[in-house]
Amino acid sequence: MNIGIIGAGNIGAELARKLSAAGHSVKLANSRGPESLKDIVEGTTISAVAREDVATDADVVILSMPFARNGEAASLVAHAPAGAILVDTSNYYPMRDGRIDDVESGKPETVWASEQVGRSLIKAWNAILSQTLVEAGVAPGTSGRIAIPIAGDDLAAKRVVAELVSATGFDTVDAGELVDSWRFQPGSPAYCTELTISELEAALSNASKDRSPANRDAIMQAITDGEVPMTRAAMAANNRLMSGPPGS
Repeated sequence: MNIGIIGAGNIGAELARKLSAAGHSVKLANSRGPESLKDIVEGTTISAVAREDVATDADVVILSMPFARNGEAASLVAHAPAGAILVDTSNYYPMRDGRIDDVESGKPETVWASEQVGRSLIKAWNAILSQTLVEAGVAPGTSGRIAIPIAGDDLAAKRVVAELVSATGFDTVDAGELVDSWRFQPGSPAYCTELTISELEAALSNASKDRSPANRDAIMQAITDGEVPMTRAAMAANNRLMSGPPGS
């Protein structure tokens, strides 16, 4: 499968590595140009390309950009085939992205992102810590395999994305249509809490649209204040504590 990834931060770069290692043809691009990706692609089969070339001939395009910059992808995905599947991995953090009134008023983040991009999106890989993505992927069927939620309006596209998620080492739970993706936005019990399929299903069903933004801001403030060690275990545990248990 031909996969284009726009954004080479912690999530985008690791997805490129894992999907390339799984046998997919991966192009990776960022805003600084192919030369800046040398350390990431060296020794791999990943192709570092200009952003204008990343979506051409792609079966799947993964957007791994800061949330507020999703609109920049509109001109880039215009070069993608009409049937290409577009995936959004981003999350809204007003401390970083600035206040976006539509999202503050309750519009699900990836619904807003889809409007900026001008294409239907599948939301995936947003509810996983970058350290978890690097360290915790295991083979299908492994006991305790961590699951991540996905959402979108195209069932066939979600099946493809679920296969790619599995190739990166994780199970999936279908969280519904894109309008339902608020259930795993930051501050929800499903967000970056390292749950199995059954635990994640409970977390999604018990998400609170009203509580999640306040939870998100409190979690970020605790990290900013140095109250949470920047380790995978500590951050996942803190997310579970401050967002409420899956069945709450």
